[in-house]
Amino acid sequence: MIVSGCVAYEEPGLGAAGATANRARAAVTVRRAVTHLGRRLRAQRPAGALNGTKLSVLSHLHRLGPSSAGAIAAAERHQPQALSRTFAELQRDGLITRRPAEQDRRAVVLAITEAGRDALVRDMAQRDAWLVEALEDLTDAEVELVRIAAELLDRLADRPD
Repeated sequence: MIVSGCVAYEEPGLGAAGATANRARAAVTVRRAVTHLGRRLRAQRPAGALNGTKLSVLSHLHRLGPSSAGAIAAAERHQPQALSRTFAELQRDGLITRRPAEQDRRAVVLAITEAGRDALVRDMAQRDAWLVEALEDLTDAEVELVRIAAELLDRLADRPD
């Protein structure tokens, strides 16, 4: 399959087996590139930065608002028990709050605090600055292609199992 502009079409003579092979090659290329870029971005994190799990929790709460521990765990592909220590540490550090859920007082709702938002913004800013500098090596058309690819990768990441 070839994508031209916003139109996708089958390459003549490629057939279903060829299209599957192309997707398999694309999967390998995407996985490698995402892994490599992720490694580079992690290297740009400031000294003493929060670990990846804590950043994921803060990012979830920042993007989606107050959530239950179970909802965060499901979104991050963890068991809720596996994140209980992370939640406790984030609360201890003043980065999130915990309060009883209105519908079920036994359940807990987590929310990001202003300090949590600040910590997340600081962490993202350093990595974003590196990425802006790296994008300077690309043409405007390539930067736009990377932006579109990033949107598509987000869609893939949000795909249900």
